[in-house]
Amino acid sequence: MIGGGGYIAVEFANIFHGLGVQTTLVFRGTEILNRFAKKGIEIVCRAVGEEVSRRDDGRLDVRLNNGETRTVDQFMLAMGRSPNTEGLSLDAVGIKTSATGAILVDSYSRTNVDNIWAIGDVTDRAQLTPVAIHEAMCFVETAFRDNPTAPDHDLIATAVFSQPEIGTVGLPEHEAAAKYEDLEVYRASFRPMRNTLSGRDEKMLMKLIVDAASRKVIGAHIMGPDAGEMAQLLGISLKAGVTKDEFDRTMAVHPTAAEELVTMYKPTYRVRKGERIN
Repeated sequence: MIGGGGYIAVEFANIFHGLGVQTTLVFRGTEILNRFAKKGIEIVCRAVGEEVSRRDDGRLDVRLNNGETRTVDQFMLAMGRSPNTEGLSLDAVGIKTSATGAILVDSYSRTNVDNIWAIGDVTDRAQLTPVAIHEAMCFVETAFRDNPTAPDHDLIATAVFSQPEIGTVGLPEHEAAAKYEDLEVYRASFRPMRNTLSGRDEKMLMKLIVDAASRKVIGAHIMGPDAGEMAQLLGISLKAGVTKDEFDRTMAVHPTAAEELVTMYKPTYRVRKGERIN
């Protein structure tokens, strides 16, 4: 059993399931990828583990807050990380931290103490390895090359290496609907050719979210093979401010799964003032 619904929890659930282990994912949220259930990974939503006790036979009883008790061999918690700043005596030099222990920095990674900077997970801005590397490069430019450079945390492409794989960049639909008055949402669901030829029934899902006023693509989300690779390239496009019209003018590479990104010519539905319009 795994407690959590983030990157680590989902990826480890897929690893253990792939090794033939009966796997249950307990998640406090309301929904998670329904295709995991189809694969055989049991999903328990709206629940968290409250107590773990060891039985006489060595197994574990995990009591959930929904009243259930599950007996499992192992229980893995993957419910997020907190900055590891305890023991650094930050208060002794006057460095300000958040309630979770994150070191507070400005847009150039400077703390409130002039000669002390902080980058990476310890600042809790975006806990991703490439982000920490980018912040380090900006720090070098700012501190040693007299070229003040602030790390850009907008439009970070991310991937979940689950099965199916997930790649995403930009705003999800609910956040876009809260920010923009009129959205166009394009969706495509299909079996990629590799699955068609091999007789597998797994489908691929692609979704583009477009600001109807400016025509800018503000969100791109993919679930299926090589989704992470596509998200990296889409990250460049969205960072450049690409519009849906430029997607439409781009020729498709056939036969690829990615060609669906440039052949979704008509919106599947619209969202106006938070309301879906078919």
